[in-house]
Amino acid sequence: MTPVAKAHWQIHVCVLLWGFTAILGKLITLPALPLVWWRMLLVAAVLMLVPRVWRGLRAMPPRLLLAYTGVGALVALHWLTFYGAVKLANASVAATCMALATVFVALIEPLVARSRFSWRELALGVAVLPGVALVVGGIPDGMRIGVAVGALSAVFVACFGSLNKRLVERADPLTVTALELGAGTLTLTLLAPLMPLLFPAFAGSLLVLPGLQDGAYLLLLLAFACTLLPFALSLVALRHMSAFAAQLAVNLEPVYAIALAILLLGEQRELSPRFYVGVAIILAAVLLYPLLARPQRITHAENLAAGESKRITD
Repeated sequence: MTPVAKAHWQIHVCVLLWGFTAILGKLITLPALPLVWWRMLLVAAVLMLVPRVWRGLRAMPPRLLLAYTGVGALVALHWLTFYGAVKLANASVAATCMALATVFVALIEPLVARSRFSWRELALGVAVLPGVALVVGGIPDGMRIGVAVGALSAVFVACFGSLNKRLVERADPLTVTALELGAGTLTLTLLAPLMPLLFPAFAGSLLVLPGLQDGAYLLLLLAFACTLLPFALSLVALRHMSAFAAQLAVNLEPVYAIALAILLLGEQRELSPRFYVGVAIILAAVLLYPLLARPQRITHAENLAAGESKRITD
């Protein structure tokens, strides 16, 4: 197998593992807040054992450290609302909402990253609106708040993804990942006392240890198999891939997540055909994104903090 072919297989394995995070969000019985808190804490703790991370932190200027800390807070809010959408609706709905991140990036990135506004990308955003309408009309009424929360999560993805793009070359990506996840853990710790008042559906105690099953899902699958492993694998794969191929593979993440939700959770019984027609429209527009976007180059793999919606090209 050639290095390029091997890289394509590796990046699709990464995307499949990232897509599995929505399934784990449904399988883990913890509320959204402690679920995300444990995920961030476990991964940050492992990364803090790496000497390279400490060297990178010592070399980082205070202003840059503060900037990445702010991004980490946005990452925490993204994961909180993403898993909130999974709990309020289901994995398929949450994964579909993440496909909207590309649309929000088209609007937010020119402001944050000081890049040129693209009318083609705005047209892409308009094209997904009929799909969103069909998705909302194809789910039970009780799940619609999950769509709203999922769309908010996609906004957070666009915000921190655009900020990370602006800052990506200023520090070691492994150090940035550890810093952002550590900052996200602190953010959720500070929010925990307020969560019962702000959003009771997300609230849960951070001091209660997860049960055996939840602990296994969190440590072995969510933290290791779906976060650390794909990060390392993507670093290897992106050395041999074009930006177009990488973005196209990453945009398939909702497809993998929805397919897994059907196979493992039987979620097709909860959703009407109208939902899947809407998903097809959204994904068709998102998969066209690499064709319409400006030519790009790969500099770093995404940080682990980029959560469930990936933008690994720069």
